[in-house]
Amino acid sequence: MILPIVAYGHPVLRQVAADITPDYPQLDKLIEDMWETMYASSGVGLAAPQINRSIRLFVVDSAQIFENQDDDEKGRYPDEPGVKRVFINARIQELTGDTWAYNEGCLSIPKVREDVMRHQAVRITYLDETLQPRDETFHGITARVILHEYDHIDGRLFIDHISLLKRKLLRKKLDEITKGRVRTDYRMLYPKS
Repeated sequence: MILPIVAYGHPVLRQVAADITPDYPQLDKLIEDMWETMYASSGVGLAAPQINRSIRLFVVDSAQIFENQDDDEKGRYPDEPGVKRVFINARIQELTGDTWAYNEGCLSIPKVREDVMRHQAVRITYLDETLQPRDETFHGITARVILHEYDHIDGRLFIDHISLLKRKLLRKKLDEITKGRVRTDYRMLYPKS
């Protein structure tokens, strides 16, 4: 089932999400719905707070980024061809490498993109969709997508990584999103006025 994406200004986006217990009801169905919602919204990652669930769950499919590259872009990033993963109760263990800028956007903040500095690599522990523990290091674009989604489960947004001046310049656009005055090709859930 395709779920509505929570819009900027909704309080769930600023909450630190709770861990998922092994008896979480219908977790498989929720994960399936998240994949369906992410693909229907043309996303490459989706965190549970973005579908109004304050739990530590996100999905990432960075392979989509590489599938849509021009020939001259191929081989540019060390993490090609990308990964498709489910992250449950994720915890960052280590950030390594230099920080680098990349233009990010977010399904919860449509029509807003900004350059964000993030580390080149992240080591992260998590449970996969079968609740098996994993400890992996990801690089490049994949690391960036993971860090973006991880921010969501910690109550942060990509705009928190830009300068105060840039955020002030975005204020009107952000207010319009909060008020539901934005057009998207996917359903959104706006904060209550």
